[in-house]
Amino acid sequence: MTPDEALSFVETQGVVLASTKGPVPRMTEIIAGEAIMGSWWAHPKGREIFQVLQVLENSPDILVCRIVGGKITLVHRRLWPALVSAAARFPADHLAKTSEEHTASGRHIRRAVPFPDWVDAETTAMAATLAAEDALITLGNWAKRP
Repeated sequence: MTPDEALSFVETQGVVLASTKGPVPRMTEIIAGEAIMGSWWAHPKGREIFQVLQVLENSPDILVCRIVGGKITLVHRRLWPALVSAAARFPADHLAKTSEEHTASGRHIRRAVPFPDWVDAETTAMAATLAAEDALITLGNWAKRP
C-alpha cells in the first residue's frame, strides 16, 4: 500500500486506529493486507507499515489523537469540525494532538498539543454550525458508545 492509498483510505473511513483492535479499522492491518497476530513490527511488511504510518502521522490532513478508546487514532481533516462540535462528549486528553519525536539516541518521545490549541479557525467556524448530536452521527457508531 502506498502512502497516497493509505491517506485515501483514512479520508474515506474518517477515523482509523493506528494499530490497536477496536470499533474502527486498524491501519496496520489495512497496510499489511491481512490480520496481524502479535506485534506488527514482526510482520513481513513491518517496515512498509512503519513508513506508511509515518507519512500518515506527518500529514497535515491527519489528526493523531487518542479519541477511540484512548488508543492512537488517525482522524481525517474532513471530520475535525464534527470532532470539535462533539468535544464535550470525550475526555479532553483524548482530543490532544499527539506526535512522536525520534531522538538522536533512538528514544521515542510523545508530545501533545492540548485541545483546542491545535484547532484552526476554519475548523472552529465549521464546528459552530454543527449540532453535537449531528456531529456524533457524522463521526460514526464508535462515537455514540458510552
